[in-house]
Amino acid sequence: MAKPVIAIVGRPNVGKSTIFNRIVGERVSIVEDIPGITRDRIYSAGEWLNHEFNIIDTGGIEIGDAPFLIEIRQQAEVAIDEADVIIFMTNGREGVTSADEEVAKILYKSKKPVVLAVNKIDNPEMREQIWDFYALGFGEPFPISGSHGLGLGDLLDEASKHFPKDAGDNYGDEVIKFSLIGRPNVGKSSLVNALLGQERVIVSNVAGTTRDAVDTPYSKDGQDYVIIDTAGMRKRGKVYESTEKYSVLRALRAIERSDVVLVVLDGEEGIIEQDKKIAGYAHEAGRAVVIVVNKWDAVKKDEKTMKEFEEKIRAHFQFLDYAPIVFLSAKTRKRTQTLLPMINKACESHNLRVPTNVLNEVIMDAIAMNPTPTHNGQRLRVYYATQVAVKPPTFVVFVNDAELMHFSYERFLENRIREAFDFTGSPIKIISRTRN
Repeated sequence: MAKPVIAIVGRPNVGKSTIFNRIVGERVSIVEDIPGITRDRIYSAGEWLNHEFNIIDTGGIEIGDAPFLIEIRQQAEVAIDEADVIIFMTNGREGVTSADEEVAKILYKSKKPVVLAVNKIDNPEMREQIWDFYALGFGEPFPISGSHGLGLGDLLDEASKHFPKDAGDNYGDEVIKFSLIGRPNVGKSSLVNALLGQERVIVSNVAGTTRDAVDTPYSKDGQDYVIIDTAGMRKRGKVYESTEKYSVLRALRAIERSDVVLVVLDGEEGIIEQDKKIAGYAHEAGRAVVIVVNKWDAVKKDEKTMKEFEEKIRAHFQFLDYAPIVFLSAKTRKRTQTLLPMINKACESHNLRVPTNVLNEVIMDAIAMNPTPTHNGQRLRVYYATQVAVKPPTFVVFVNDAELMHFSYERFLENRIREAFDFTGSPIKIISRTRN
């Protein structure tokens, strides 16, 4: 299920990044008292009263010749286009400015729900300063203070009222949904067509030909699938943005709806830093992953080439050591028949449940092989473990003190679990919990 999206929009230096950091609970966005310091959209996940959502921190919108303003305006317009709800941030200390009015004009055109926030209202005596903001035409302004965290609850209450009521889909649990993510022009659309056996998706050598995420139902050997082809760059009005930045939110929304994510690499060009960033989104979302090396027909190779490329992938994508690798060519359709069985396997791993008694046998054998560590004279004691969830498989390990569970020992337990049970393609989570 795709999460609703909130975009925080406003002119520079009204405190958007401070509010963004407050909502997501960590310092993700740069905070600096210089207009225009937030040059890129920043994406993160948030939660409020059981509502999960994605949130975008945009650069400010301003009309003028100051540095970065054209780029910032473009990024904000794209964020507006992607959002379900817009939080329009203003500065209560400065009142309504001409730049605020220009932002308001852009927001009127969006036809999206807008919640007006007046920031820097740090004490009750300043609340009279919000009345002028009614003139912007977005109804009741919400006084907030980013520096003190005041008023954010009321603001998020109002924003969540505008979330889409039905953000899910109508596909049954037996349907395997998989998406293709990757930087532009790695051949995602060509691969969709190769799987379908027909030209269903526009294919072009121009990066960003795919305009929107497209759901394509598909059946093979009695198994139903839905292929989610993520969009590349669009051009709306004067919005022109680098494809790498533009594709992020679309990939996130496709990942959230997927059971399995195909991370598509360009075998001809090799691995670049952007590939790792894109793959990281799938890993962080806890989805099953298959790494697909496309355009393998264009690679000059001998009997060692595939093994050497696989070693490069393992070195660059250490966080995806559980993901199988498939080499193929969408153009010639060579080896494409190996992909669906790997998707099926990854989905099966993602849904795998382990009986508690068998799991604990594996855990106790692991401890016998490698005794638990000590810290400050106190030894970690593991009482028992149980699986509490799938998608991804999640295990809770009850111990005498969760603080004693070092990440290296947790990794050791994960490796022993993987050796005992086949979790090919799926991440697994281990949560240490102190037993009362």
